[in-house]
Amino acid sequence: MDTATHITMGIAIGGLATIDPAVEQNPDLFQAVFIGAVVGSHAPDFDTFFKFKDNATYIRHHRGSSHSPLAVLLWSILITLSLAIFFPDVALMHLWAWTLLSVMLHVFVDIFNAYGTQALRPFVNQWIALGWINTFDPYMFGLYLAGAFAWLLGADPVITYGTIFFVIFLYYIKRFFDKKEIIDILNKHFPSATKIITQPTIKHNTWRVVIETPKYYFVADCDHGHIDIKDTFKKRDFPDSAEMNAAFQDENVKSFRNFSPAYRYEIERHDDYIEIRFIDLRYRTDGHYPFVAVVTMDKFYNILTSYTGWIYSEEKLQKKLESLS
Repeated sequence: MDTATHITMGIAIGGLATIDPAVEQNPDLFQAVFIGAVVGSHAPDFDTFFKFKDNATYIRHHRGSSHSPLAVLLWSILITLSLAIFFPDVALMHLWAWTLLSVMLHVFVDIFNAYGTQALRPFVNQWIALGWINTFDPYMFGLYLAGAFAWLLGADPVITYGTIFFVIFLYYIKRFFDKKEIIDILNKHFPSATKIITQPTIKHNTWRVVIETPKYYFVADCDHGHIDIKDTFKKRDFPDSAEMNAAFQDENVKSFRNFSPAYRYEIERHDDYIEIRFIDLRYRTDGHYPFVAVVTMDKFYNILTSYTGWIYSEEKLQKKLESLS
């Protein structure tokens, strides 16, 4: 989920926490719980600071260890103990319980979008990305925002947010069946499909999909059940070559390959350097695939430059590579 939705969800948990008599009757505990819920609803995404180091580190760790069961526990304890400094007389178990719920809910909702999370790490390092909900879902954000305004205007927070959470629960069920319908349609059109990746968009009935078959990748849009194939790529095995093996050792390429479940590659050989490009097929935007990993090397396969991240034009990519050389 996006930051705005996580924060409004934290506000919702802070309001729902008034169902707890200890929170409702103690203004200091309510303040502490409210802050804990809001901070906890965003805490796992503090791993965004990895971006200050480089994109490879960010991609490798974002929604990784910071979203694991151990991290969820540590985030909730750290936030609770920090708040205890400012609210020394509140019931810590109540504060911790609501903060823990907020952190847990953050990780839980993240598994439903296409980016996903490693929520079971270190037991399972696989990315869990169910692809039911867009990273920013205007319906859910609108409900949380409406609940906040209603609470400010005097509505009972327990009734308000209890109703909102129930409606959102039903919405998740609907989105499950929406995706199932898309998968069923695609399986009929592509009976040999070995993998189907769905990415919901901000438009409720429009989905981006990648269909993998034994021989091809198909990139398509699905709008109200109508499939529009945008690109078709023949699958190619990775060559067992010195240049490809050198690229695989690059940290940017490692991070990209660890994260991306469906990608292709291109090799361009120039007079004085070789460029290998890995292209994620999930994020097609206006005919462009913005999430890439690019590595250049000399004729002796020494890495000259490398980059991974989101680039929305070839010009910007070349400028980025030049700045890294």
